[in-house]
Amino acid sequence: MKTFLRSLLLLSLAAAPLALRAENLAITGDTIYTMSGTALRHGVVLVRDGKIEAIGAADTVKIPAGYRVLQAAVVTPGLIDAHATVGLSGLLNQPQDQDMWEKSAPVQPELRAIDAYNARDPLVAWVRSFGVTTVNTGHAPTALISGQTMIVKTLGRETDEDVVNPAAMTSVTLGANGLNAPDGSPGSASKSPGTRAKAVALLRAELIKAQEYAHRRDGKDEAKRPGRDLRLETMLRGLDGTQPFLVTVNRQQDIIAALRLAREFKLKLILDGCTDAPLVLNEIKASGFPVIVHPTMQRTYGDMENLSVETAGQLHAAGIPIALQSSYESYVPKTRVVLLEAAVAAANGLGFEPALASITLDAAKLLGIADRTGSLEKGKDADLALYDGDPFEYTSHCTGTIINGQVFADGPH
Repeated sequence: MKTFLRSLLLLSLAAAPLALRAENLAITGDTIYTMSGTALRHGVVLVRDGKIEAIGAADTVKIPAGYRVLQAAVVTPGLIDAHATVGLSGLLNQPQDQDMWEKSAPVQPELRAIDAYNARDPLVAWVRSFGVTTVNTGHAPTALISGQTMIVKTLGRETDEDVVNPAAMTSVTLGANGLNAPDGSPGSASKSPGTRAKAVALLRAELIKAQEYAHRRDGKDEAKRPGRDLRLETMLRGLDGTQPFLVTVNRQQDIIAALRLAREFKLKLILDGCTDAPLVLNEIKASGFPVIVHPTMQRTYGDMENLSVETAGQLHAAGIPIALQSSYESYVPKTRVVLLEAAVAAANGLGFEPALASITLDAAKLLGIADRTGSLEKGKDADLALYDGDPFEYTSHCTGTIINGQVFADGPH
C-alpha cells in the first residue's frame, strides 16, 4: 500500500510543470533531428518567448548571455500522438476518470472531447515524460459515431490554455467496435447497429439528414427554418470537409465501405487503424486519404487478427501518408506510448527517419498543425524532446520535455 501511495505521489508531482513560464533556453545536442532537413551534429537550438529563435551548428549559433543551457545526446521535435484517449481516460481507472466511452447512444457526434478533457490527470504527465508534447485525443472508438476529438499540448495547465484545436475531427467506427450497444455487448439493443450493413446504413442516414437540414436552414422562408441541431451541425462540418471524419476501420470490407461512403458524399476522411491495409493498398492509395496506423503492439484478435508490425512500413513504401498513435484498449492504463510504437515500426520495415517523422512532422501535417510544430524551425513552437541516446533504443531515456519553452523533467523513461 505504501509503495502504491508513493507512486501516486510521484505521478502527482510530475503532473506539475517545473517551470511556470517559458524560459530563454539553449539546447545543445550531439545529434539534433530537425525533421526539416538533414540531422545536425553538435547543434544548438535557441528558444525565446516560447518559440524557436535560431537553430544550427554549434560553431555558427552563439548562445546569448543569460540563457539556460540544457544538453542532450539526441534532440528531436516534441512527439505527436495522432490518436489517443488520454485526458478522457485517466490513470486511476475509476469511474470518475473514465470519460472516453459514452454508452447512452450509438450516434453522438455532438459530444466534444474538450468538455471532458482533464489536463491535470497524471496520465497526461506520464506520456509527456516520454517526450510527447501534443495529442489528438477524444472518445474511444467504441460507438458508431463517438464524438469530436481535440488537439492539445500536454502542458498540464487548464484545458482552454493547452488546447490547439478544440474540434479537430469527428470519430466514426466501422466494424466490430462500432456495433457496441449501450450496455457494451455487440448489437444487443435495438437502437444500436447489430451488423456492418446496419452501421453503414445508419451513418448514411445521418449524412442525408444533415444535407436536408442544411437545405432547410439555408432556405429563403424563415418560418420553415429548423431550430439548431448540434448533431447535424457536426455532421455538416464533416460533409464540407472543415472537420474531417476520423474513421476507425480494420477489416478490409470496412475500409472499402468507408471509401465507398467517401465517394458517395464527397467526404474528407482520415483512416484509422487499418489492420487489413496490406490487402487493399491500391484502394487506399487511390483515395488519397492518410492513415493513422494501428499501434504496432496492439493485441491481435477479432478485427485485428491480421495485425502486423510491418503495416506501417508497407503503407509508407506504397507512398501513403501515415502517422502513428497510442489508440485505446480497455485495460489499464488505457494508453500506449507512440515513442515505443514508432521504435517497433522502425525495426520492422519503416526505418528510423520515417518512423520519427510518423510521430513528428508527418503527424503534424496529418493533423493540420505543421505550421506550429512537428519540426525544429525558426518561428515554430518550442516543443522538443531530449534523450540520453537513440530515442528508439530500449535502454535510452527521455531526460526532458520542452513545450512552448517550458521545461519538464518528468522522467527518466
